[in-house]
Amino acid sequence: MTQLNRRTVILGGMAGVGTALAGVSIARAASYPFTLGVASGEPTADGFVLWTRLAPSPLNADGLGGMSSANVTVEWQVATDQYFTTLAASGSTTAVQAWAHSVHVEVSGLQPNSEYWYRFRASGQISPVGRARTAPAVGTSPTLKMLFASCSHYEAGYFTAYRRMAEETPDLILHLGDYIYEGGAGSGVRSHQPTAEITSLANYRVRHALYKTDVDLQAAHAVAPWIPVWDDHEVENNYANLVRENSTPAGDFTARRAAAYKAYYEHMPLRSAQIPVSQNMQLYRRLRWGSLATFHMLDTRQYRDDQACGDGTQVCADADLASRTLTGAAQETWLLNGLGQHLGTWDIIGQQVFFAQRLSSAAGAKSMDAWDGYTANRGRIQAGWQASGNDSVVVLTGDVHQHWASNIMDNYTTQNQVIGTELVTTSITSGGDGTGAGTGLSTLNPHVKFNWNRRGYVRTVTTPTQMAVDFRVLNQVTVRGLAVSTAQSYVIQAGNPGLQTV
Repeated sequence: MTQLNRRTVILGGMAGVGTALAGVSIARAASYPFTLGVASGEPTADGFVLWTRLAPSPLNADGLGGMSSANVTVEWQVATDQYFTTLAASGSTTAVQAWAHSVHVEVSGLQPNSEYWYRFRASGQISPVGRARTAPAVGTSPTLKMLFASCSHYEAGYFTAYRRMAEETPDLILHLGDYIYEGGAGSGVRSHQPTAEITSLANYRVRHALYKTDVDLQAAHAVAPWIPVWDDHEVENNYANLVRENSTPAGDFTARRAAAYKAYYEHMPLRSAQIPVSQNMQLYRRLRWGSLATFHMLDTRQYRDDQACGDGTQVCADADLASRTLTGAAQETWLLNGLGQHLGTWDIIGQQVFFAQRLSSAAGAKSMDAWDGYTANRGRIQAGWQASGNDSVVVLTGDVHQHWASNIMDNYTTQNQVIGTELVTTSITSGGDGTGAGTGLSTLNPHVKFNWNRRGYVRTVTTPTQMAVDFRVLNQVTVRGLAVSTAQSYVIQAGNPGLQTV
């Protein structure tokens, strides 16, 4: 059979769709609808979500991608081989203008812990091919190779780190927020579209489409299933629930958040359970990777109290008030219940902002946007997993544009006991090239073991006995195509929390 990366594809029977198709061109004509690539996500033991969006003119200002108001039938195939000689599942769905002709297919009935390939067809055109895989079955614990990343500012540099992630052929990718940035065009190596700060649904759609046109990002989406969560820049910097950072630009922030959430769903491989309702969206969720790991994916923006003392890094007594919450009460209860069940060897919390205490001065200045601004909420969560005897908790974090590695302490003042581990990924591009060695290590935070100011991502290889961790870095992102290397490696042993140097 002709390989799918050539101009002509011979499609087999398209079981469940209809007649056989032959000689279908995938030349990138002006009408080609798959300019934003393909993606998979949300893996289970018998399936995953497939995503694409039809957009022959993805940057049109109206946010509709050059599509008419007509519904479009989109066919899809899942195969056990990259040449689609053996189909495992197929079908069709309808892309509609109300959701920007985005497609979310929830595939089920597949074999656990298995590799698959998928593609779409619409309007006589074939999409690129993506690779996906199912999670292992409960009761099994095969090795998991996972990458996680955050903070991809389009203007700040090239997405080479995404390309290097794709080249690693991982089993799974987590994105921990700031997938897009909302600001107006600046003076970086590339320019944002639209040029003004985005506030409307059309604006958010165009900005997402701009990012999705990047070939390196498309490669990372096509290589493995993603589990994404947002941080703040998917809406507005440092927003808290329905409290915005400032009054510029003017407008109804509730409507703006609703538009941002809708556009986020339209551009991510998420399930129907995450379809936004009005200005809200259920994003925190739990996914199992067999009996090896449980992923607890948090939303630390939608339900939080406003940052204490006007935000920033400072000494603020209000940060310690018992009433203050980052997660909201319902999400806190949900997380504690999940950690208490301890369904796998590892409990992995995927979230956005620095979890461990991080003092910035001897006087006790801390970031009010991180968990340091909500210490009682953090304390309840830590006490909860300790009470349940959970000794293999790893917190994964983004947001701060540098690599960090920390031991999570029962008491940060006395440094009495390590109860978990936090791994913080640097940004894909945000902050520019960086300077190498970070400046965050000091006697103020003896539990913080590593800090590095370059761009990149984190690689983990997890087994029932240990998690091997590599902090991957690029020396520059303002120059396209550089190699990636490992700045630091650690091992975390199951049942023995804390970082061990390799």
